[in-house]
Amino acid sequence: MIAIVDYGMGNLRSVEKGFLKVGVNAKITNRPEVIEKADAIVLPGVGAFKDCMRELTSLELTDAIVGAIKKGKPYLGICLGLQVLFSESEEFGKCRGLDIFRGKVVRFSSGNLKIPHMGWNELTIQKQNPLLNGIKDKTYFYFVHSFYVAPEDSSIIAATTDYGLNFTSMVWEDNIFAVQFHPEKSQAAGLRLLENFGRIVKSR
Repeated sequence: MIAIVDYGMGNLRSVEKGFLKVGVNAKITNRPEVIEKADAIVLPGVGAFKDCMRELTSLELTDAIVGAIKKGKPYLGICLGLQVLFSESEEFGKCRGLDIFRGKVVRFSSGNLKIPHMGWNELTIQKQNPLLNGIKDKTYFYFVHSFYVAPEDSSIIAATTDYGLNFTSMVWEDNIFAVQFHPEKSQAAGLRLLENFGRIVKSR
């Protein structure tokens, strides 16, 4: 069973429905004991980094999530679920993240860009991995965000996207997969990505 973490922020039902469409069993939960027993973890989210960390902490979910990752269980982070993996965010003042990866979450410099970055944009694959099986380079996915991750270790960068600069739109290391875009809003390509995650979980 895949646990979709409910901390009060994110398109949980859309993610759940996406998994159901591709025949993958996923359950929405906010209970640490369910997350600890799950075969894999999905952490979706939209909104502010600080609010996300506050809710995860108040619901006593941080230890369960970090523990599952350290045990090698497959993890899929979506949008905020990518950002909170990093050391800290500069959004509304500095806020500590889960510190799974060293690096910061930083805001797009405005310039001539519309912020938030919203709509369809393409992935440039930097490192092929099981989550991208059957997904071609330059495939379009749907984004909604004003901040992006800046990893200290470039080896975890699996894909980038151009929006005034080439920002990290996907990371991968061992059992950890995380994306800045929303697969649940990305039509066929997004469903393929969710299906791939289901296959990763079954193969463990």
